[in-house]
Amino acid sequence: MEHRYSNSPQQVARMSTAELRAAFLVEDLFVPGEIRLVHSEQDRVILAGACPAGNDLILPAPPELRAETFLERREVGILCVTGEAQVSVGDQDYAMPAGALLYAGRGAGEVRFAGDARLYLFSAPAHTAYPTTLALPGSGNQRRLGEQVNANQRIINQYIHADGIRSCQIVMGVTQLEPGSTWNTMPAHTHARRMEAYLYFDLPDDARVVHLMGEPTETRHLMVGNEQAVISPSWSIHAGVGTQAYSFCWAMAGENQAFDDMDPAPITELR
Repeated sequence: MEHRYSNSPQQVARMSTAELRAAFLVEDLFVPGEIRLVHSEQDRVILAGACPAGNDLILPAPPELRAETFLERREVGILCVTGEAQVSVGDQDYAMPAGALLYAGRGAGEVRFAGDARLYLFSAPAHTAYPTTLALPGSGNQRRLGEQVNANQRIINQYIHADGIRSCQIVMGVTQLEPGSTWNTMPAHTHARRMEAYLYFDLPDDARVVHLMGEPTETRHLMVGNEQAVISPSWSIHAGVGTQAYSFCWAMAGENQAFDDMDPAPITELR
């Protein structure tokens, strides 16, 4: 399991491009026949990519967790990014088409993957157990935001949240930009009570998203390709613009699950 450590705003302001990418960008989550795990000190979350490629894979419990199973003291949200997967949690099997999202709670048992698919996992520590729940594509709470004239028309699909699939601290869903729209999360914001991670997908290989990060008065950017993830500290803005429309999975963990608990960063004040 790879480890990413916390950085202060002052450290980030002095980083080179290579240092920023090494600290916050996860470029190679999906390796055929493998499960890759990245642990972040930001709220102790774990990002993972599972790519069965026709094999059966078991979600491991890395030695650093000191646990018999991955979910012994954790919960996880699992998004089927592409393809069709069969996911087993304990003794229950779930068929997951592309766009489906599965929540598995603390103590749910061993997690196994099969099929020809890429699956993205976001995990956080859990203090109690909530039931394993499958959400099919489009079955969550949908919010339509933005305007075509501002190039930010998008559909937000909320799956794991306070009024949807219950969890200890994970809040998770998928945003799809409409054709012709390229901006996400603009005007930007921070939320000091939660960290967030973005997985960008539905991008051609020759397209990129310019992901904005850093303090509102000291912004930096990352050039992000298809199926790459960004770790965003609670003090950092997280917004972006693509060379064409795309989708992204957003996932948060921290002190509360209030989706609209944000501290706005007006674009006129960004530097």
